[in-house]
Amino acid sequence: MTAQDTLRPVFTETFPETMDAGVLYVSIPYRTCSHLCCCGCGHEIITPLSPAQWSITYDGQNVSLTPSIGNWVLPCRSHYWIRDGRIRWSRHYSTAENAQNRDRDRHLLAQHTEEHRPRPLTSLRRHLRSWLR
Repeated sequence: MTAQDTLRPVFTETFPETMDAGVLYVSIPYRTCSHLCCCGCGHEIITPLSPAQWSITYDGQNVSLTPSIGNWVLPCRSHYWIRDGRIRWSRHYSTAENAQNRDRDRHLLAQHTEEHRPRPLTSLRRHLRSWLR
């Protein structure tokens, strides 16, 4: 496979068994995107859509994903942005920087999960009672 410089969006409910290079599959029902690594190594990249992970912007033709795609644990260790359907390559990060990025991402996800954890029903009732007064 060869490196990609663009990705075209394909909106689908589920991802195909075999993904095509140059395609960003977007599943709104499952809040997930997937594509083959843009470096051409062939690895499937999954990007969950959530406030703590990735967000998508669609302008009617092209897609952008935020934040960047950092394949820190893959042999290619590629790092790129998907902006308006185009691939913007980033610099290669050192092993220490990759570890810091993974730690930061885990911390942000854990923090988001804790902040948005459903509260016990009794706590919710107490909150509602004080609000109704």
